[in-house]
Amino acid sequence: MNIIKANNYDDMSRKAANIISAQVILKPDCVLGLATGSSPLGLYSHLVERYQQGDLDFSHTKSVNLDEYLGLTHDNPQSYYYFMNENLFRKINIVPENTHIPDGTAADADKACADYEKTIQSLGGVDLQLLGLGNNGHIGFNEPETPFEQTTHCVDLTESTIQANSRFFDKLEDVPTQACTMGIKSIMMARKILIIVSGKGKADIVHKAFFGPVTTSVPASVLQLHPDVTLVADAEALSLCPL
Repeated sequence: MNIIKANNYDDMSRKAANIISAQVILKPDCVLGLATGSSPLGLYSHLVERYQQGDLDFSHTKSVNLDEYLGLTHDNPQSYYYFMNENLFRKINIVPENTHIPDGTAADADKACADYEKTIQSLGGVDLQLLGLGNNGHIGFNEPETPFEQTTHCVDLTESTIQANSRFFDKLEDVPTQACTMGIKSIMMARKILIIVSGKGKADIVHKAFFGPVTTSVPASVLQLHPDVTLVADAEALSLCPL
């Protein structure tokens, strides 16, 4: 695992944007695995700025997103479909048909998950997968004790994840309790993985995930077994790590 130490959130975002930019420049038709939440907002802002300056071209790039809440329509501001379009897709020249997000409104959620896994494979797999890190070590919505061999699936969100996500909603009861997520096996099949983490509140889980035992109780710990992982984290997030 390659660990890059950043000074703060913006420095982390810039360094991570450098890695994704290099991927797009070196392989314009690459498949990017993308994430949502507060962690990648700065990174996406840097990518948009570089596109606007003429330094990046996404016209041949394809994307697949990690996950989507079940039950939220595309026009719901809290859906990940809405998030990606507002924060990245509509601000760059990626072709809409080349972007893929799990269908959280499908009548048959299990079939939608299976179809999404097939979509990933039909694209030739993910060249670079972007990840954040949950407070309990989840990656995507793969909660503790998720089997490592799991592919794209529906999941019941834990109470801690619901609480963490409630900051994006008006009321706690508005937070979806289920999601469709790429599985740990799906994530591990990516050729490269980029994980971004910031803040003192993540210091303990960063230490457990990347310096502790590989265990399903800390899903992100499986990334220690991947041959090409880069962790970009700020000084606070790395404060407990023996670097």
